[in-house]
Amino acid sequence: MNFFKKHRIIILLLLILFLAVFLRVWQIDSIPPGLYPDEAMNGNDALTTLKTGQFKIFYPENNGREGLFIWLIALSFKIIYSSVWTLRLVSAVFGILTVLGLYLMAKELFNKNIALLSSFFLSISFWHINFSRIGFRAILVPFLMCFSFYFLFRAFRKNTIFDYICAGIFFGLGFYTYIAFRMAVLILGIVILLKMIEYWRKNKPKEISWRWLWKKAYINRGWWKIDIFLIVILIVALPIGIHFLNNPQDFMGRAGGVSIFNAEQPIKELSVSIIKTLGMFNFVGDWNWRHNFAGSPMLAWPVGILFVLGLILAIKNLLKDWKHAFQALILLSWFFIMLLPAVLTYEGIPHALRVIGVIPIVCIFTALGLIWLFEQTAKINKKIAVLILIIFLLAPAIINFNKYFFQWAKNPNVLGAFRQDLTELSDYLNTLPNCMEKYAIINESGVPVPYPDGLPMPAQTIIFKSRIANSEIKYIIHDETIKSRLKPNQYCLSR
Repeated sequence: MNFFKKHRIIILLLLILFLAVFLRVWQIDSIPPGLYPDEAMNGNDALTTLKTGQFKIFYPENNGREGLFIWLIALSFKIIYSSVWTLRLVSAVFGILTVLGLYLMAKELFNKNIALLSSFFLSISFWHINFSRIGFRAILVPFLMCFSFYFLFRAFRKNTIFDYICAGIFFGLGFYTYIAFRMAVLILGIVILLKMIEYWRKNKPKEISWRWLWKKAYINRGWWKIDIFLIVILIVALPIGIHFLNNPQDFMGRAGGVSIFNAEQPIKELSVSIIKTLGMFNFVGDWNWRHNFAGSPMLAWPVGILFVLGLILAIKNLLKDWKHAFQALILLSWFFIMLLPAVLTYEGIPHALRVIGVIPIVCIFTALGLIWLFEQTAKINKKIAVLILIIFLLAPAIINFNKYFFQWAKNPNVLGAFRQDLTELSDYLNTLPNCMEKYAIINESGVPVPYPDGLPMPAQTIIFKSRIANSEIKYIIHDETIKSRLKPNQYCLSR
């Protein structure tokens, strides 16, 4: 018992991380089923990268993708072997590390109890579990945001160059992940501004002068180290920045095509987008089966209640002392800014993937709500308070486990969402010997890869599965002259 009390935080954190590992790795070879072409495209690029040794900063196919995630998949293939599950394992690993990162960041910003609860709610989040098991690059956004701001908050406290450099490296790498990360620049600006205001409040001089600003703040206090932090970000992000400068069409990619500013009625679309995005947490969530149990709220009902409580508390804390206001401003700015990637678009709203960067803050709001509820109830009856704590911890864990591994995973719509049909076709083709000429007729539309004369995107699933099986398949785009191209003894397979 004494051992547990002494090491309570470490033991609980390890249990939370073990839970995160289980929920992100268990049955990852079969759940989700199939292999969506976007995932297969990442896998194919990783295989090509290993074969050619050309680690591209930006992969232009499929509307364009930043390179970091593909490099990590290539590393996974190199260390283990090429397969669907090792492709998705990359997402699982960084999903697990995000749970640790959130704990560290929340501990710097608040305390260990809030940090533990935040990481727990992230570990059991259906939203985060789902994207931790799919080969999409967006899973790196919350990971890099948590660690970059953890090191930044730690740097503010300890004033060490090492922490500023680490924060700069993590933040700079974010530009190689997913377009939504770029919004984090606004959060960074607000955080630095708030820290400067905090210093000003504590050390306000009787008379303002450039000499005071230079000697007292910039030199003595060590604000020059923030320059190192910003320079590190610039150095890390410089290669992809140069790429976008030379290839401006890659900077926005598909995001430009779904922007509300391209809609016929942008103000109306903006209003609808805001309502749907704010309502996704507790009312109607993402309708895409790859992102969610179609239409269900992104948060389980106990978490949804606590999230609203925490959000209200944060808003109320704006009127309290500077410490509470500082914390609240960071949380609220992060929350609303990371909603912008969805709010500023009109297609597929509400869109869980575009706002993936908001998940860590949602978990912190939830933790704040639970602590407030526990403290208020404990004033009346401690036993009831403990009972409420247990219910609000166990209920969402059970709900989300059942929702993901049973309700969602076994829903027939999920098979179609991840193109199980293409996977089964691939597996059949791969069972046939290579001495036999095998043809796959592509009779579906999609973005051509490579653009503009390549095979449509759906073919990527078959291509990836055949490459990892060393199966030789020839591809034909469906048209009226197909029969004249094939000999009588050749296999002609179509979906």
